[in-house]
Amino acid sequence: MNREERIKNGMLYFCDDEAWVSRQVAQMDLLYEYNHTHPTDMARRREILEQFLGCAGEHLYLEPPFHANWGMNTYFGKNCYANFNLTLVDDGEIRIGDNVMFAPNVVISTTGHPIQPSLRKQVAQFSIPVTIGNNVWVGANVSIMPGVSIGDNSVIGAGSVVTRDIPANVVAMGTPCRVVREIGEHDREYYFRDRKIDPEMLALIEE
Repeated sequence: MNREERIKNGMLYFCDDEAWVSRQVAQMDLLYEYNHTHPTDMARRREILEQFLGCAGEHLYLEPPFHANWGMNTYFGKNCYANFNLTLVDDGEIRIGDNVMFAPNVVISTTGHPIQPSLRKQVAQFSIPVTIGNNVWVGANVSIMPGVSIGDNSVIGAGSVVTRDIPANVVAMGTPCRVVREIGEHDREYYFRDRKIDPEMLALIEE
């Protein structure tokens, strides 16, 4: 079984041959260029993202510095935003829906290493895809681990470590991340603690 098949099946593999490293270095050159663009050069940023990523949806904005192992294995939907230091360990696929927001210092990792010391000494690794649905908000300093799926509309609280799937339409937080509550009527009235949504903003809430 070749490496690509092993990756696709979530099996252990090695990635230390010259051709593999050369492909990654070419991607790192693009990433370096992106992170050193001027803030006003949005056209160039867009051009680089379209080369670097598997898919760069319409109106994608990634605040530099942005980090990724490959880039080409990550697929963004439209209207996504990431604040400083989004880090993608995308040896496996990362699929991100539309209207997703990432606060600073979020890590999404598809990849890990075996606990068995002798395999780890040889730098064996595995990659399991991560999927994030539409309209998800991921708070600051969140880590999303291999194989995780996060459902539409959910919110992941700051500092969480997401080790298992999170369903749609919930608020989840903690280490490990757990569902705290469903998103419901309370959230149509309040936006933060005891702070009420003003009438002008209420009029914008979709039924």
